[in-house]
Order: sequence, then C-alpha cells, then structure tokens
Amino acid sequence: MWKPNQAGPISPSTPEPTRPGTAPAPTIYESSTPKPAAATAGSPVLPSGEQATIGKSLFVKGEVSGSESLYIDGKVEGTINLPGNRVTVGRNGQVAANILAREVVVLGKVRGNVTASDRVDIRSEGSLTGDVAAARISIEDGAYFKGGIDIRKPGDGKNGHGAVAAAEPAAVIPSANLPLK
Repeated sequence: MWKPNQAGPISPSTPEPTRPGTAPAPTIYESSTPKPAAATAGSPVLPSGEQATIGKSLFVKGEVSGSESLYIDGKVEGTINLPGNRVTVGRNGQVAANILAREVVVLGKVRGNVTASDRVDIRSEGSLTGDVAAARISIEDGAYFKGGIDIRKPGDGKNGHGAVAAAEPAAVIPSANLPLK
C-alpha cells in the first residue's frame, strides 16, 4: 500500500482489485457464532434467536404473521399470528390486537385476547386487558391484568379454542377471584 511519505510511483504490476458496481447486501449478526452457509449467501433465513422489531415510531394496522420472534415498541392494531415464536411488547409498545404465539411477554400495553402454547408473562410495568389462554402465566407485582385465564395443558387444542375449553367452561376464572396458592 502506498503511503504519502513513501517515495516513488505505485507499481503498475499490482492493479487495484475490481469492485462490483453494486455491493452485496451486508449480513448483520449480533453473535460471534459461525454463520450458517444459507445465511451468508444473502438469503433471508435468520438464525434462531433473531427477532424482528417494530420500532417506537411505527404504526402497523392489519395482520402480522411470520415465522420469527417479534419485539414491538410501536403501535399495532389487528391480529398477531406467530404460533411458534415469542412476541414481546416493549415498554413503549401499545397493542390493540389478538395475539397467538408460543410465548408472550408484556412490558407495555396490550388490549386483546392472548393465546400462547407455552406461557404468558406480564411484567411489573405491563398492562393486559383481555382473556388469556396458556399453559403457564406469570403476573408480576405491579402489573395490570383484567380478563379471564384459561390454563391449558400442552397439546390441548391446536386452534386456541379446542374441545377442552368448550367442555369445561368453568376453567375461565375472573381475575378478581384468583385463588392464592
């Protein structure tokens, strides 16, 4: 490489490598683990653990569906359908939608019914108004929750409202009458 304090011309026998007119889209990863071959080739496949983000200034109206986890810090109205993934509503997030996911974490405000195949976690600064159907639920001190809870065993009804819910209507417990264990 030529430096300004070097004397003499640049050698013509070592031409600069040709650069393509359009650079390939960079692949960005947060971790230092080796990248899968499909992801390094520029395909839209994301490694597990990655999540999409709806930022503070974004407003989404309609149906959100896909096959990766989602972090919401903006506003969403409609439906969120990510059955095998996690939906996290951030501190600034405001969701007026029914949510279907494997796991739902609420740090902001959610208005709508939540169906999770695994768990629903309402953190201390979170607010959820709507019915919850999940295998597990966690409500921290200071969190706001108004609605019914339907605790389901894993594998009971894939569509969110299976035969178990229809056969046992007493399984929905109003939040004011939750027994303490």
